[in-house]
Amino acid sequence: MLQATLSAPTLVGDLDALIVRAREVASRAYAPYSHFRVGAALVDAQGAVHVGCNVENASYGLTVCAERNAIFGAIAASAARPFAALAVSCVDATEGGCSPCGACRQVIVEHFRGDAPVQVDGLGCFTVSELLPHSFQMERA
Repeated sequence: MLQATLSAPTLVGDLDALIVRAREVASRAYAPYSHFRVGAALVDAQGAVHVGCNVENASYGLTVCAERNAIFGAIAASAARPFAALAVSCVDATEGGCSPCGACRQVIVEHFRGDAPVQVDGLGCFTVSELLPHSFQMERA
C-alpha cells in the first residue's frame, strides 16, 4: 500500500481531506434499493476537485457507481488529465470499507497514471496499478 500525500497541486492539500469530500458527496447518493451510499472525489491534473456519488436504478444494470460518476463528470467539465488522485468512501460500509468494483477499476486505469494514489476509506491507500495490475488494454493496429 502507498502511504503518501499528493505531490500534484490540489485544492484539498492531502488524501485525508479528499476522503472528507468523498464522504460528503456520499450523503447525496441515490441508493433506495441497496442503501449503500458511496462517494468519490478526484483531483485533476491542475488541482481541481471533482466529485460523484452512486446513482441506482430499479434495473440494477443501469446503476452508475460513484467513481465513474466523478470521472465522467470531470471529463464533461473538461478537467485536465491524467487525473492525480482519487478518494472513495462508502458511508454505509459495516467493516473495512468498500473497494471500487471491477468496472470502476478499469475506468480508473484509463484516466489516472499507474502510480496515482487511490485512498479507499477503511482500507488504505493504493496505487492505480495495485488496484488493477493486469488491466485490459486495447491493442491498436
